[in-house]
Amino acid sequence: MKTRKVYTLGETLLDIIFRNEAPIAAKPGGSMLNSALSLGRTGIDVYFISDYGTDFPGNLISGFLEKNRVSTNYIDRYADGNTAIALASLDTNSNAEYTFYKSYPPKRLTAGFPEIFPGDVVLFGSFYAINADIREKIIGFIRSARQSGALIIYDPNFRKTLLAEINRVRPWIEENIALADIVRGSDEDFNFIFNTDNTRSAYTEVRRAGCNLLIYTANSQAVELMCDAMHLQVEVPPITPVSTIGAGDSFNAGLIYALIHKGIERADLPFLKEENWREMIAAGISFASAVCMQMDNYVPEGFEGGYGV
Repeated sequence: MKTRKVYTLGETLLDIIFRNEAPIAAKPGGSMLNSALSLGRTGIDVYFISDYGTDFPGNLISGFLEKNRVSTNYIDRYADGNTAIALASLDTNSNAEYTFYKSYPPKRLTAGFPEIFPGDVVLFGSFYAINADIREKIIGFIRSARQSGALIIYDPNFRKTLLAEINRVRPWIEENIALADIVRGSDEDFNFIFNTDNTRSAYTEVRRAGCNLLIYTANSQAVELMCDAMHLQVEVPPITPVSTIGAGDSFNAGLIYALIHKGIERADLPFLKEENWREMIAAGISFASAVCMQMDNYVPEGFEGGYGV
């Protein structure tokens, strides 16, 4: 039986985390990197597709990925630029506000993309998926992956700092949605992108854009799933978070972990029952909760939190 592979595609950052105006940690980051690390730590065959420098932060990140069983075969390392840095300031609720510092080369993503097979899973999103400098290459890969029979998951992960650009990038976001089998986003994402304030109105926009399966998260509130066949809610157990950085990213990892362990492929999605979705969403919540209880952006090593998966 062929091993199913997971590919996460997104930007790479070194996160420097501040609390009360003092640095408290430095961690490899970027939403799709965070998801890849959570998957690697739980034994999933995962590959990260991205680019970063040959500088000290880039070397640190490469070593960390490899140590945590994330393949770097499709990383583009460049010498004529610097690995991106993110300063993350935690507020009293442990939510982060970001400032980014980026210096990329003129030519990017020159390392090539993997060959995708039916049953593989591709997760993409964030600013990387709407960046004009690399969008043509990324969207070409996603189209090819979809044609190859992969299950495509899109997380817009839209930052408030990009609001001034929303009218320019919204058509690209909608195109990304149309290519996805599952869209997983937060209440803030859909508020920023579509000016919606509830799951049903967000689903209307996602459905109009071309995807009929939405998983809607809202911090500590219930996770909701909407598709043509059902609308369900899964409660989130209360916790006192240490940091919420990487929570949504690890929710995505938990969802993918469940899809892989339950043998669910793209063709199976229309036939899943409510109990199937509850189990997979519970796995996502378990992964996200584990991340919120520590300073890492990913689940701890040895984590076993699939909630029955």
